[in-house]
Amino acid sequence: MFYNQDIALRFPKGKFAMWSVYSFTGASILASIVFSLLLFLSIDDDPVMQLLFGGLAVIFELGKFFAWYEVGERHARRNYPGMLSALVFYMVLAAISIGGSVGGINSATNKAQEHVNVQQSKVNAYNMQIQSIDEQIQLNNVAAEKYIQMERIATGVTRIQKENNKLRQEQQALAMERDNLPVVSQGSVIGLIDSLASFLNIQASTAQLGLVVFLSVLLDFFAAFFVGLIGEENRFRHQFHNMKPLTIEGFSPAESKSPELLSHFDDADIVNEAEKTPYEQVLQALSLNRVNCSKRAVSKYLNFSNDEVDEIFKRLFDEGIVSKKANNHFQWHGVAKAEIEAELA
Repeated sequence: MFYNQDIALRFPKGKFAMWSVYSFTGASILASIVFSLLLFLSIDDDPVMQLLFGGLAVIFELGKFFAWYEVGERHARRNYPGMLSALVFYMVLAAISIGGSVGGINSATNKAQEHVNVQQSKVNAYNMQIQSIDEQIQLNNVAAEKYIQMERIATGVTRIQKENNKLRQEQQALAMERDNLPVVSQGSVIGLIDSLASFLNIQASTAQLGLVVFLSVLLDFFAAFFVGLIGEENRFRHQFHNMKPLTIEGFSPAESKSPELLSHFDDADIVNEAEKTPYEQVLQALSLNRVNCSKRAVSKYLNFSNDEVDEIFKRLFDEGIVSKKANNHFQWHGVAKAEIEAELA
């Protein structure tokens, strides 16, 4: 519980929350760098060029998030021209980064799809061979019927039956080889792309492009959000610790000191304050200009009840010390110094 009135409306985030924020931020930035590297490293096969392009991708990614952090810092300082320049710089780097992420994710998705296509091509090749053997067997059966019609069963039909048996054995061997091929899982991303293409009635390549663009933009905004959150939390912590609010947890009665007197009070006035009547205290406060001439100000200053203040102001009005204006506000006329001393004697 805070006793200060002009303090922030919340506490700084705890260690667990901040570790979570830093973990999410690091993971999202790392993922963004990896996807950009997939594209930049594919530009050239030369190791030196790959090192240069890879370093360029890392610089773009880290510079982009530092620029976004600087946008928040300059906005907090109300440096709007500087904020706009940092924002433009961030947008340029973000466009490059999103393009790199799109290319990287698209490249990784294409490789996964190519692996599935290669395995499917092997299966299709076996199916074509099996289908070809089926067609050959059908042709042999047609020839066998002609041999039967020519009553050449012993010579022609027997030979065709032996050939069909050989073809069926070959067909069974091919089917076994096809069935023994390793099962290739389609993958969740490839399955999602096919599902989107079927649902939207578009080509798989179009669905793939839309998906990778969406994921790249989402990843970039996700990382930017947490970078901005870290900047805002650091600024809040700095402001919070500079205010040094008084809390119950930090209050110790043994260490508490007696409240110091305000500089504009004399020691004699404080000592004799308890000996004065409420009327005398009000008269002294008004005469020394310690409080405005209003019931609310006097009640708050001397901690009197409203009834007490009403009676005192009625007496002051009857004695001509105060008067009422046209707006019903009281006006202080004052009393002579001798009269004040006489009243307080």
